Amino acid sequence: MADDQDHMEKQAAGDSVSPDAVDAKPDRSSFVAKLLSKKKKSGSSRSFRPPRDRVPTFQYDMNFEKVGKCIIINNKNFDKVTGMGVRNGTDKDAEALFKCFQSLGFEVVVYNDCSCSKMQELLKQASEEDHSNSACFACILLSHGEENLIYGKDGVTPIKDLTAHFRGDRCKTLLEKPKLFFIQACRGTELDDGIQADSGPINDTDADANPRYKIPVEADFLFAYSTVPGYYSWRSPGRGSWFVQALCSVLDEHGKDLEIMQILTRVNNRVARHFESRSDDPRFDEKKQIPCVVTMLTKELYFCQ
Repeated sequence: MADDQDHMEKQAAGDSVSPDAVDAKPDRSSFVAKLLSKKKKSGSSRSFRPPRDRVPTFQYDMNFEKVGKCIIINNKNFDKVTGMGVRNGTDKDAEALFKCFQSLGFEVVVYNDCSCSKMQELLKQASEEDHSNSACFACILLSHGEENLIYGKDGVTPIKDLTAHFRGDRCKTLLEKPKLFFIQACRGTELDDGIQADSGPINDTDADANPRYKIPVEADFLFAYSTVPGYYSWRSPGRGSWFVQALCSVLDEHGKDLEIMQILTRVNNRVARHFESRSDDPRFDEKKQIPCVVTMLTKELYFCQ
């Protein structure tokens, strides 16, 4: 069951031009609604809901010379030996993400059709750069995938091997800074049918008092996956993947005023409610998707201080 074969391509509800596909390894065994805001008028003055108080102690410091680097790895074409089809629509994703993260202040670089060794090399080099003047780091992987694995053009590599370069004990200039990974790829071959719906640590004070405290090497990472473990991830050749469409839409609207988990929760909502596959093949018709966020962040992250 090859994910980019025509009979498996679907389209989001309302998209009559572009069918959707999934970013997965072939299963050889079986062969926007806009947010409504209520405005209250009181005489000639406008009333508004004040922003929630932010406590600096629990926020990442973004007061650096640069926001940081954002690396986009955009894998569209794959060697025949992998059995992977062309990921039509991924260039739409890469273009939208480039503009989106650039508008947030990131220095964005796009790399196309990378081999496994090239992906390793790129991220290792990035981890060895001096990020002292940067507030954070972001990496976006657009490719085919399986659970815990991501495809290069020539094969597959563990996602952990790519992200581990940025651990606190390996990338000292990003220590205590957010390291964000956005992953558009399948994590299995399960399909979501959907369902109809009606509508602080021990001795914390001691740690704060001790300037020589330790930081877990796996701390301050965030992984935003396009789908939950075991499932397909859908992509429209005409519009791009569901997850990236939603992510860019929410970031464009709220990237500079909402906290990262609020942003990603809205992305989850948008993907869950506004996308559904369409196919002549009943096995792949009317399917749903929900993204998945795994966070080891230790503070709140606002892209604007």
